[in-house]
Amino acid sequence: MDYTIKIGGEAGQGIQTIGETLSSIFAKAGYHVFTHQDYESRIRGGHNFYQIRISDKPVTASRSVVNILVALDKESITLYENELSSDGHVLYDSDMLKQTSDRPNFLNVPLLDLAQSNGGSKIMANIVAVGAVLGMLGMQPDIMYKTIQKAFTKKGDSVVEANIKSARAGYEYAKEKCLRCSFMISSYNKPKMLISGNEAIGVGAIASGLKFYSAYPMTPSTGIMNYVADKAKDAGIIVEQAEDEIAAINMAIGASFAGVRAMTGTSGGGFALMVEGISLAGMTETPLVIALAQRPGPATGLPTRTEQADLLFALYAGHGEFPRVIFAPGTPEQAFYLTNKAFDLAEKYQITAIILTDQYLADSQWSFEEFDLKRLKLVDYRIREEQSGKIDEYKRHAFTESGISPFAVPGESKHLVVTDSDEHDEEGHIIEDALTRIKMVEKRLFKKMPIIRKEIEPPFLYGNTNPNIILICWGSMFGVVKEVIDELADQYKIAMLHFSEIYPLPEEGNWLNLLSTVELKINIEQNATSQFASLLRAETGLQMDRYINRFDGRPFTIEELKERVYANVRGL
Repeated sequence: MDYTIKIGGEAGQGIQTIGETLSSIFAKAGYHVFTHQDYESRIRGGHNFYQIRISDKPVTASRSVVNILVALDKESITLYENELSSDGHVLYDSDMLKQTSDRPNFLNVPLLDLAQSNGGSKIMANIVAVGAVLGMLGMQPDIMYKTIQKAFTKKGDSVVEANIKSARAGYEYAKEKCLRCSFMISSYNKPKMLISGNEAIGVGAIASGLKFYSAYPMTPSTGIMNYVADKAKDAGIIVEQAEDEIAAINMAIGASFAGVRAMTGTSGGGFALMVEGISLAGMTETPLVIALAQRPGPATGLPTRTEQADLLFALYAGHGEFPRVIFAPGTPEQAFYLTNKAFDLAEKYQITAIILTDQYLADSQWSFEEFDLKRLKLVDYRIREEQSGKIDEYKRHAFTESGISPFAVPGESKHLVVTDSDEHDEEGHIIEDALTRIKMVEKRLFKKMPIIRKEIEPPFLYGNTNPNIILICWGSMFGVVKEVIDELADQYKIAMLHFSEIYPLPEEGNWLNLLSTVELKINIEQNATSQFASLLRAETGLQMDRYINRFDGRPFTIEELKERVYANVRGL
């Protein structure tokens, strides 16, 4: 079983509601689920779609072929009819689209009429559509009813009943009328967790002891703030919507200096405003975690679409030289654990840690069995009241063998905790002399970087363990490259090398030997200039053999990337 359902229509038609409800039902049924969204940067109007892939085997990317197209506007048919599989169907409402079709694979479901007659309002047409899709697939409706019950309980019994009646009407109509539907649905399994990239970062931050989150809303990073804000009261977190990104990062730096784990999140344009703050955190050695969700630039660019073009910006943002780490998770699961690692390294080494995602990962939903909470690390590296009382002399920026100075919490001891954005001495007071400057740079940068590098995990090798061909990728390219490897494994000795811990690069080891000796290295990135390949070349001297780039703001489907890879390996 491997089916794709695409819901297309205008913004404001409830596309996301249908998509998220269906995805939730499929995950509760125990199916493997992958979703991705394509939406324009406007509140109402413009064409959007929500695509869901379900299978009885793990799925990590979208396919080009669609099995059920839910067309809420005419444009959906124009744009996507050619994506239908040989057994694909279009679900539409002739009254809604003001057109009819007599083609055998077009199912006219009176969404508006069924919603009005069963739920008492046309607004429930989306729930009718959910029921109709399940009817076409031949799924039992019990999980759908339970999902609706849970979603609308707070609105009262009458609302729950109206929605269930609407869903049932759509389900029964489609099941009776779609005589050509021949989908084979697997039996239910253990329910799975469904989570997006943004949600995983939010969960990871809360599980890592986050106590202060400040940000200015900016797509596609806003979902992190929304998630944390929703859990803030229960988790004891202060969430501040700042007046701009400059304020947001400086609030987070202040909160961190005052003694709590702090984080901010933004996207390209907002990150540009944060650059001076990044340097402030670097000079004062204040722990800071930043989630940077990439979107196509420059300037406003394509604000609701995806790209991997901010890697070098994240790497070099800030004046002066100071250490940082950059993580680029490829899945929500990696986002969860790497957010925890970002907090741990930021606190341990008193540095800035950047979690680099993009719109594709931020909004995509993946299904998982569960996350292993035992893998989380939560160590308080700060000197708090009890420990501080045992110290006779305290210097915030004391020279140490490791470069890591004791980090006391202001107000929790008799000692004064001083830092300065100017160059400073061990006590944190401003200086001008050359010797102290040199020793401080050595402390902040040269002593810390080698031990930080030892914390970085090597890239993940997937596929043939003795390959002739390696596909090198990073961040959100994980899922689609992984499935391309699966599809080409019978024809080629091929593997994927995926980097999620981007900077500093891991210590030299098997991965570098493998890249140095493999017959063909193909670098794949969602940008125009192969930024990661440039970083790899600068750090190791390795030159890629071939490059595959996409920079139109859209993610690869499996078929699209497979064709590009195949064009590069054909004949080998």
